[in-house]
Amino acid sequence: MKLASLKGGRDGRLVVVSRDLAWFTDASHIAATLQAALDHWGRCEPDLRGLAESLELGAVPRERFHEHSAASPLPRAYQGADGSAYVNHVQLVRKARGAEMPDSFWTDPLMYQGGSDGFLGPRDPIPLADEAWGCDLEGEVAVITGDVAAGVDPQAALGSIRLIMLCNDVSLRNLIPNELAKSFGFFQSKPASAFSPVAVTPDELEGWRDGKLHGALQVEVNGQPLGAADAGVDMTFDFGTLIAHAAKTRALSAGSIIGSGTVSNRGPDGGPGQPISAGGVGYSCLAEVRTIETIQDGQPKTPFLKAGDVVRIEMRDAKRKSIFGAIEQEVVAG
Repeated sequence: MKLASLKGGRDGRLVVVSRDLAWFTDASHIAATLQAALDHWGRCEPDLRGLAESLELGAVPRERFHEHSAASPLPRAYQGADGSAYVNHVQLVRKARGAEMPDSFWTDPLMYQGGSDGFLGPRDPIPLADEAWGCDLEGEVAVITGDVAAGVDPQAALGSIRLIMLCNDVSLRNLIPNELAKSFGFFQSKPASAFSPVAVTPDELEGWRDGKLHGALQVEVNGQPLGAADAGVDMTFDFGTLIAHAAKTRALSAGSIIGSGTVSNRGPDGGPGQPISAGGVGYSCLAEVRTIETIQDGQPKTPFLKAGDVVRIEMRDAKRKSIFGAIEQEVVAG
């Protein structure tokens, strides 16, 4: 089942989208918004599934689905937390600045609580007030949970996953060092993120297994491929572990979003991955490109995003069909 929120009001209008992303049908008679459906999932989910099947059969009124008309599936959420499940990415970034990585990073997930009171739509521009802030994209996978009890174990936590989507976790890299130096976490360096046009139930995804989404996350900048890293490879912590980490001391409310962190693959030799131009799978953010340039050449040469740049994040199935729709955003001065 694929769900989306069409733009309108602060929380959008819930619709069911066809598997091929060509059509949608209104679901407001079941739940006005996705958050409302999540709050009453036990009642709403069977009705939404029935509507989805009727849509596939052409048995209900339908309209063309246009990704530009979609907000992020949850235009705002009660909670958003982002992990760093691909420790390879963390290791590379720390190596570039000469910092040792504690062994605990391989056994205890990194996670921060991000802003969730407003997300960008998947085709909304990325506002950038100052290019000196070092604007970067981050291609990620994210899940939306139902209610999660405090102290849940990782296996049980997997059962709380309601929907899966893609994410562009926008980061302002040049603001991060000073914020982290205060030992109080990210804030200004993490502006609004964007999510894919549709969110998908786990049973709909061929690549979903063991709490990970397997498949190439295709990332482009200005029409040129940046990366196609497999989101199910080199993921140190699966989503069950990430959710359990977030819920160690407090319950999570239905509609909580948990991100994977930047998708990152090692090279075949276990070292840094190679760019696509060199036969590798590339990267899901510019910081990782710059990190490898620093390690190899002593300094980075790839610039961060500037006004006019366009980023695109997408995942396709075995038949090359888009699964979640595409996040495609232009950076604009503002």
